[in-house]
Amino acid sequence: MPMPPAHALVATDLDGTLLRPDDTVSPRSRAALARATAAGARHIVVTGRPVPGIRSLLAGLDYRGPAVCGQGTQLYDAGSGRMISAATLDRELADTALGKIEAQVGPVFAAVDQDGTDGRTLIEPGYLMPHPALPAVRIGRREELWAAPIIKVLVRHPELTDDALAEAARTVVGDLATVTLSGPGTVELQPYGVDKGTGLALAAEVLGLDPAAAIAFGDMPNDLPMFRRSGYGVAMADAHPELKAAADEVTLSNGEDGVATVLERLFG
Repeated sequence: MPMPPAHALVATDLDGTLLRPDDTVSPRSRAALARATAAGARHIVVTGRPVPGIRSLLAGLDYRGPAVCGQGTQLYDAGSGRMISAATLDRELADTALGKIEAQVGPVFAAVDQDGTDGRTLIEPGYLMPHPALPAVRIGRREELWAAPIIKVLVRHPELTDDALAEAARTVVGDLATVTLSGPGTVELQPYGVDKGTGLALAAEVLGLDPAAAIAFGDMPNDLPMFRRSGYGVAMADAHPELKAAADEVTLSNGEDGVATVLERLFG
């Protein structure tokens, strides 16, 4: 059996990182991940997408281990198809947090990811999905967002930039929720204290490994907690400046197989 490598964990974000702009994983990236696995490393997907949004992708990768989903709110065992753990966002607190944000910046558009392996993404009138290919159900009134348990709320503003909206939300939300900027047009509210870092730590514990042994790849500020828990952080070439500043290394873009470039150097 191969000896564990210096980086016993390879933690990858999906959108803007492992996935190419067309939402696929390149043959080169697949081969690089296979090399890392053959050397004894474990690949952990750490994504903002909820479980229903990545099941088919994981199956296509023949991924069978724990996957961190929903910004760390869900730990999913792809091999058995069961949820290992989940953290829900109190719906009254979520509604209150949205009210505070709107009092600060004016009307926003909201969506929610429901809890569970078959949870739906609900979007209120006016909300535009950042990833149009991902399934979503449009509802008629905001009250319908709270019909079932949720893991997070997605918020968009008609005029403010993502950074400005995230900063304003953090100012007023306080400990009602964790505010995350996870991609273009994607500011999110999730349970307070839950993030990709806590999710990575849980996944590493399930595998009996230390998260500090991870090399982590990402592109947005929501990957910062994952970088802090990992031993080495790699930002993509077109990553958010905040993540680049915290990274140990900047690689090529997701369209140029930046993840594979680093893994080939380490495990080739």
